[in-house]
Amino acid sequence: MPNTNEQTRLHFLSGNFEEKIRILKKTFQHSGDFEYREFMVNETKSVLFFIKTRIDEGKLNDFIIGNLLGTPGKQDYIKSLSTLETGDLTLITDSIIAGSIAFLDENSSQIKLFAVGQPPLRSISEPSSESIITGAHDGFVESLDTNIYLLRSHLNDRKLALQYHKIGTKSETKIAIVYISDIVNKEKVEEINKRITSIKVDTIISPGSIVEAIEDDSFSIFPQLIDTERPDKVRSAILEGRIVLLIDGSPMAIILPVTFFSFFQSPDDYNSRWIPATFIRILRYLACLIAIILPSFYIAVIGFHYEVVPDELAITMKNSIIGIPFPPLIEAMLMEITIELIREAGVRLPKPIGQTIGIVGGLVIGDAVVKAGLISNVLVIVVAVTAVASFVLPSFEMTATIRMLRFPLMFMASMFGFIGISFGLSMMLMNLCRLESLGVPYLSPVAPFNWQDLKDTIIRLPMWMYKMRPIYLKPQKERQTEDLRGWKHKHGK
Repeated sequence: MPNTNEQTRLHFLSGNFEEKIRILKKTFQHSGDFEYREFMVNETKSVLFFIKTRIDEGKLNDFIIGNLLGTPGKQDYIKSLSTLETGDLTLITDSIIAGSIAFLDENSSQIKLFAVGQPPLRSISEPSSESIITGAHDGFVESLDTNIYLLRSHLNDRKLALQYHKIGTKSETKIAIVYISDIVNKEKVEEINKRITSIKVDTIISPGSIVEAIEDDSFSIFPQLIDTERPDKVRSAILEGRIVLLIDGSPMAIILPVTFFSFFQSPDDYNSRWIPATFIRILRYLACLIAIILPSFYIAVIGFHYEVVPDELAITMKNSIIGIPFPPLIEAMLMEITIELIREAGVRLPKPIGQTIGIVGGLVIGDAVVKAGLISNVLVIVVAVTAVASFVLPSFEMTATIRMLRFPLMFMASMFGFIGISFGLSMMLMNLCRLESLGVPYLSPVAPFNWQDLKDTIIRLPMWMYKMRPIYLKPQKERQTEDLRGWKHKHGK
């Protein structure tokens, strides 16, 4: 027996002019911005249905005046609009919600749909969260069509493939799966399609909901997908053989599969010469190590291992903690939590005030707690260096992970010293070794080891050496370029 929606659909298909009007009005009875206009066209009753907040008013007026009412000079305006004729009630309602005008007259059993949706409201600008020094300065916006336009403007490839899905029985959020059909591993495309189509929810609140639904291990602290607003970063990922998800209503593109080393790469690495780019990338890995272990190293030295530092430094550190009422763990925890509070306050407040809070708050609190004898001055330096190091990473997801990882290490260091730090780092490494991103080992190409892919991990070799795509992605076309410096061979150099 057909359900209520199916009965309504069948009734709509077989209904007369007045019945179709009644069904459409009932469908949108709860939408205050739904409107309909009845008028006569050549002595024929006609009606328009649309959602006022989703259409371009100028196109609506031109359509009505120039075509239906026969204004001279505008008879062919309708030819410039995307037109569809259908009797499917579901398609009609979805199209009206998306920004189309539905036209019905009493002599036709079908409804014509005209796409007159509003253009995107936000202009294209550089993402504030992923600023770079050199390279393209455009970024994705909240319109899926605009984002695809931006991507195609960066990548003119006839093999660029798009697959669309709708997720959410209520929101019907539109998602585009983007890849290059003759490069990507087909098994990866099938896998991501399977994961997306298996999502059964009534609405998608944010892209994070999709990320948590499709990532391999939601209980791992390490991110397994990359979010980005940069079309140039997406283009590079697609050309390597990765898959990108674009979500309507979100400026974030989701790149997968990725590895641990992907989070340390920035578009600036490829817009500058390889030697300074390699130096900066190594600096990022060093900053990551500092952000994770420096506070726990301080706790371990103060509590267990004075012998590992020079005598002069040991005396300075001992003098700095004389009179401090808290053990090293509590002392470090108080400062780290204070820094996190200042950082979060700076993000939530308006930009000019947020910068002031970060600078003034850090200086005032740091100076006050040292003068009050609550915190040692050496710890203030340690916490400040740790905070600066955590900002060096180009990926916000990995930065958030690094900020959280130092807290369990601080507890381990307070109980077991360097042995506790070693144990904590070993647990992290084991977690990294077992992780996968869409079936790709998270530590590729280090584990499993592949020397050919090391050219773009910890170091960044010259671009003319990038002749092969990453082997761990198993692309259909392994070769990326024949020879970037062919001129040298032609001249016998």
